[in-house]
This record gives sequence, structure tokens and C-alpha cells, in this order.
Amino acid sequence: MASTKVIFMPAAANLMFRRTTRPHLSFLAEQNYSHSVSQETVAAESKNAVSPSVKKKQQKFPFAKNIFLGKFDSDILTYPEVLDKERLQTLNEMVAPIERFFSDVDSKKIDATGHIPQETLDQLKSFGLFGQQIPEEYGGLGLNATEYARLGEVTSIDGSIAVTLAAHQAIGLKGILIAGNEEQKRRYLPRLATGEWIAAFCLTEAGSGSDAASIQTRAQLSDDKNTWILNGSKIWISNGGIANLFTVFAKTEITGHIGEKQDVVTAFLVERNFGGVTSGKAEDKLGIRGSNTCEVNFENTPVPAENILGEVGDGFKVAMNILNSGRFGMGSDESGVLKKLIGWTAEHAINRQQFGKPLAEFELIQEKFAKITCLTYAMESMAYLTAGMLDTYENPDCAVEAAIVKVFSSEGCWYGVSECLQILGGMGYMKDYPYERILRDSRVTMIFEGTNEILRIFIALMGIQYAGIELKEVTKKMRNPLMNPNFFFYTIWQKRRQVNDSPTLNLGLDGYLHPSLQGSAKLLEYCVLRLQYGVETVLLHHGKAVIDQQMMLKRLADVAIDIYAMTAVLGRASRSYCIGLQNSAEEITLAHTFCHDAYIRVKRNILDIDDGPVINNDYNYKKVAKQVFKSYGYFAEHPLARNY
Repeated sequence: MASTKVIFMPAAANLMFRRTTRPHLSFLAEQNYSHSVSQETVAAESKNAVSPSVKKKQQKFPFAKNIFLGKFDSDILTYPEVLDKERLQTLNEMVAPIERFFSDVDSKKIDATGHIPQETLDQLKSFGLFGQQIPEEYGGLGLNATEYARLGEVTSIDGSIAVTLAAHQAIGLKGILIAGNEEQKRRYLPRLATGEWIAAFCLTEAGSGSDAASIQTRAQLSDDKNTWILNGSKIWISNGGIANLFTVFAKTEITGHIGEKQDVVTAFLVERNFGGVTSGKAEDKLGIRGSNTCEVNFENTPVPAENILGEVGDGFKVAMNILNSGRFGMGSDESGVLKKLIGWTAEHAINRQQFGKPLAEFELIQEKFAKITCLTYAMESMAYLTAGMLDTYENPDCAVEAAIVKVFSSEGCWYGVSECLQILGGMGYMKDYPYERILRDSRVTMIFEGTNEILRIFIALMGIQYAGIELKEVTKKMRNPLMNPNFFFYTIWQKRRQVNDSPTLNLGLDGYLHPSLQGSAKLLEYCVLRLQYGVETVLLHHGKAVIDQQMMLKRLADVAIDIYAMTAVLGRASRSYCIGLQNSAEEITLAHTFCHDAYIRVKRNILDIDDGPVINNDYNYKKVAKQVFKSYGYFAEHPLARNY
């Protein structure tokens, strides 16, 4: 049997003691109840979240970016174990009363009224849920990424509450943790940790969504250089009507090296009580109706110079780092929703009789449950793998991994909830049951924190950019075969095998997993090597113009997403089987099933890249779309139309 390496990271006992003696955690015990992206993002939050006694490892290289080169860090197949026994016990003691509380939350009423009751918010504050990743020295829980993900499974069951908490801490105050100075942290974090103050993230404007650089809000420095005067409007701001502190992004003017005036984006910490801050009427939304979403206006709002977050001109980097840092949590959030929904729907399928037998005995119903369960397993596995990487490595580069988790989980949840409604039939459509509300709530996850279309481009371009550096050296060697004969002929041979869709499987990944997973390990190897071929093919055909080949980039991103998901499920299933967890044999089946489906998707995507736009239908898609825009809509004549 191949050996399986296990990462075990002890946490400080005194940290656990302090945590369990905090006022809100004592209460729990008594009741028994995430352009070039900087790596500072996860580094800053990880340092704040993990006990200083935990010795972190140096990351060899960014895992997700490296697979674009056909390289695979086999250590990642050792599924992370971040929490020691004591810290895990403390986490479970924290989770239990929160789960009981959420089982009693009247989500139907929150959805109907479009408002979270104050007593519910007060209870959330007493649990410490507004300060989950704020360090203990500033009054927070000091949770690491793994612990934060675990709580997200519970709080996500009510979409409105989940968004309120996420808007506050995943983006609203996250800039202070990432880029704030000590004075800013001490001034704001204690009040934000307790929920005395609520935070909001103000980036989106009427003319700028995913294109953050196009914002129009401006800040002008006063003559005395002590105050910035802020003017502009932000739309669709979560917590916008209830927030006390806003992270606001605005254009500021600087003088360049030769005296020219330039506009740059700068981040500001803006208190509502600075004046000139007004909130519009709460938006009436499709889902997450209980969360507060509104327009926020700034009219001659005076902001002290010391409230700049980072430096003048750092705003774009700060915004991207904030968004990149929190996306990984969506995997545990969405898997938490689906696990609950699978249970409710399975009970219905077992008890509901049609044509003289339970729904559960029909093959098409079984297929739906199997696919939803495999997706949920992958979402959960990816989320905790990414969290483990954030907690394990010093200065981890996981922005691509976090984006992958967000894209996969948001789309997986939407598919899973929709399929559960199909199984439930008419019951799923009725407002007396929670299913249709969960469907409405889940739709927004594919939009916020970066639309999935933009994130797919981000994933692909970050991988290509990283791979391009090494591929330049490969190209140089290939252009000089006399000086590099062995390399030249080996590369030609491998290229020929790739063209025939038969790459040499030489990564040896099966040696890092339980023997029962060897077949799926070979599929993973195939996918990694085919991604490398896909990257080389796209760059060969398009070069620097690849940025405009979005359909091709989407295929590369989808392949990378499937590879990361396969890695997560295989590592997790292997660990579960080796340590003898309950139902671990069934986890092996889940891993095999998911990997087989992912392999088929990867195979198709790379073949489509190889075929080109005429054969793979991209050319026709573009042609049809252009006619739609030319006609301002559907252009085909009505089927009853005729020429006389």
C-alpha cells in the first residue's frame, strides 16, 4: 500500500484557553447550544488568524498556476489536517449552539419582510460572528481559514444573514486586516468585532461593475493637506443602509514624474458620522431579501488624511486583494446549503410514492441525487483544501484557487438547488417551503464578488501569464535544436503524443493516493498534461492577442477548475479511507464518479481548443450574437410569416 503523508499542525493550548474564556464563547458553552494580484492578501489575514506558535511551511510554488505548465505538486494530494484535537473540539463546541440557533431562525419571515430582526442580529453579535477572523487582540474570535469555513456552513443556511455577515467581514472590514496600519486597526476593529459597528464595501457604481478602474467617485485633497473631500455615489452596496464604516474607492489626482497629472484609485475608510453620507431606499431584490442593499451617496464628505487605506494610488490593488481573499469561503457556504437540501429532498424521495413505488427507486431520480452529491463533495473538498493551504503556508499565493472555488461552488449550488426543486415537484415551488427561497437566494452567488465570466478570464490569464515565463525559455531552446538536441527531440515526441490525445503519463500521482484510487489518479494526470497542451496551443495560435480569445480562455479555466476539483476529492477520499472514517468506501466511489465526469469534460474542452473556432462552433456563436446586437434582439422571422 502506498504511504499517505498527513499534515498535522498543533495549535497553541493557551490560545484555546483564552478563546474558551471569552464572554461570548462562555455563553455558548453554558447554553451548550475571497490586473496582477498581490500575494499580500492571504498572507496578512493568515498571520492575523493563526496562532503564532504554529510553524508554517514555505509554499514551493503556486499550485493552480503551476498546473498550466503541466506541473503538479504531489504534496497537495495529502489532504490538510490543520486543527489539533483541542482546537477542533473548541470549534465543535462553538458550532453546536450556532446550529441550534439557525434551526430556529424564521427565514420565511425575513424573506417576506425584507428585514432581519434586531434580536436576531443581537444574537449573532453575542456569538461573535461579526468578528470571526478579527484577531483576538482586537476583540475578535481570531479564527483561521479552516474554522471560518466551518462556521460558514452553518450561517449560510439563511442567505440574508450570510450576506450580511459576509459583506461586513469578508469585504467590508477585510481591507483593514490586509492593508490597515496599527492605528486604524486599534481604532476600528474592536467595534467591528462586536458588531457595535457594521462595515460595508463601496466599489460598484452605475457605470462600473467588474471594471473597477472606471469608477467616477472622486476625492480631492484640501489645501491644508489634512482632509480629503469625497463626492460620488455607489450602488448595490450590501449593508449600505446600516453600516457605520465604509471602505470606499475613489479617483484621486497625483502628479507624475515629469509633472503630468494622473488619476489613480485610492481606498478610504469613511465613517458615516463624518457627514455627507446618505443611504438610499433599500433595494427590492429577487433573493437575499432580508439583507440590506442600497445606494450610498457621498456629498462633500470630509475624510481625514490618516483614513487612507494603504497608500494613495493603492486602491485597485487593495480592492482586488479584498475580493480575492474571501472567495474560498463560498465553497463551504454553498456545500452547507446543499447538504441540508439533499437531506430534506432525500426524505421526500424516500416517502413519496409514484406508480406504486418510492421516488427513490427511479433511476432518473437516483442519477440526480448522485450528481448533486458528487458536486457537493467536490465543493466541500475544494473549500477545505484551499483553507488548509491558507493556514499551512507562509505567504500563500492562492488567489487563483479561491477564484476556482467561487466559480465551481456558485454554479454547483445553483445546479444542485434547481435539481432538488425538480425532484420535489410542485412542493418545491410553494412559498410555504424553503426550497424556492433557497433557489432565489443562491442565484446571486454567480454575480457578486466577481462575476463568474470575469473570474474565468482571471483564472486563465493568471495561469497563462505564469506559464508564459517558462514557455519563453522552451521556445528559445526549440529554436536552437543543435544546442539542445535531447530537449528538442523529447519535446517533439511529447508534442506528437499530445496531438494524438495520448500524453505520456509520467507524473506518478498514483503513488501519493490509496491504491484503490489509482485509476482516477491516472485520469488526473491526463487532465494536467492536457491543460499544458491546451495552453501551448492557445499561445501558439494567438500569442499576446490571447486576452481577446475569451471562449478559448473559458475552456482553459474550466479545465483548471476540474483539475483542482479532482485533486481535492482524490486527496480527501484517500485520507478518509486510510484513517478509516465512516462511509470512507463510499467516498472512494464519490471520487471515482466525479473524476470520470471531470475527465470527460476536460477531454472535450481541449479537443475544442485543438479544433479551432470553425469546427468547435465558436465562429457561429459570434456570428449569431452579432446579428442579435445588429437587430437589437431576436432576429428570426415569426414561424407564421410568409412571402406573398
